[in-house]
Amino acid sequence: MTYFGFVLKSLWRRPLRTGLTLMALATAIGSVMALSGVAEGFTESFRGVYESHRVDVVVSRQGSADRLSSSLEETYVAQVTAVEGVASAAGVLLETLSAEDQQVYGIPAMGMRTESWLFNDYEMRSPDSVASENSEVKGQVYLGENLAGRLDCQPGAILNLFDEPFLVAGVFQSGSVWENGSMIVPLDQLQDLAGRDGQITYINVVLDESIQAADVGQVVDRIRAVDVKLLPLATDEFVRSDTRMQLAGAMAWMTSTIALLVGAIGTLNTMMTSVLERTGEIGILRAIGWPAKRIAGVILCESVMLALMATVLGGLGASVLLQVLANSEATGGLLQPTIASGVWVRGLVVGLGIGVLGASLPVWRASQMRPADALRHQG
Repeated sequence: MTYFGFVLKSLWRRPLRTGLTLMALATAIGSVMALSGVAEGFTESFRGVYESHRVDVVVSRQGSADRLSSSLEETYVAQVTAVEGVASAAGVLLETLSAEDQQVYGIPAMGMRTESWLFNDYEMRSPDSVASENSEVKGQVYLGENLAGRLDCQPGAILNLFDEPFLVAGVFQSGSVWENGSMIVPLDQLQDLAGRDGQITYINVVLDESIQAADVGQVVDRIRAVDVKLLPLATDEFVRSDTRMQLAGAMAWMTSTIALLVGAIGTLNTMMTSVLERTGEIGILRAIGWPAKRIAGVILCESVMLALMATVLGGLGASVLLQVLANSEATGGLLQPTIASGVWVRGLVVGLGIGVLGASLPVWRASQMRPADALRHQG
């Protein structure tokens, strides 16, 4: 019997047990990959908000537990704009609104000055002037293209917020998936709705083209010197160190731990049973000259092969699940979870880890068998 023939025989001689173990292990690895994909998709959606507008530095309030709910005076925008090395700056107020008539809740709302460079950076479709002039409304809103689809609103439509009519003054398209699922409200109107007069959440900063990557830290230091309340961070650092991003990753791994434990126990049970059922067979192989290391290698190879097959199945299942999630009404237009190459590598490492861990005890038992005892067991 050849080396791999022994492995394949041991896998397929118990199709039911092997299939159940494969399903449990694929579910465990697929859960890790799916949750990691969601976490990375959330982070990439968040990063895309700034990259789509070529934002170099984000300024929030020093000491805020949650930077996305920090509070700064709007007057800081002019002070930051005046800093050497800063080309432009725009304040943004983040809030969450609901369109109760359409039963769409938790809509991200961005308050910004409609005359700012940031607002002009969006590709906007506006209503005809007649509809705009004849509408008696409290204010205006601009909807991301994905949100407009969910609300079934086109430019010129009326959207009720807090039982007040607002004109949909435009539908915009952004390079950010998250922004396409949000709305823009003129800053003074959102401040009034939220009761946060003169307040913003953070400041988006674009640096001069002459500023090199190595010099960004100097500009950050100059912005920090404006006031001790300011916390300027390069965009990548702002996204990477945000509490929500860190929690998303931590929750993904914490939730996956149970699934990984189940998969590891299932693999251990299958491999241990395999060794016990083939005690006599192992004894024959030892008697004809197979060394203990080779027997141990066969058991380990069997477990790793099972883990690799589970990784492929789990990854494919996770990809399908995330595609369904991305197209669902609840998350559509807010994040775009994907199984990137890094997630596949992570799933492969996890799968191999479970395979090696699940085979450790069976490998030890098989290597400790003496030929005479194993043959006696067969008889």
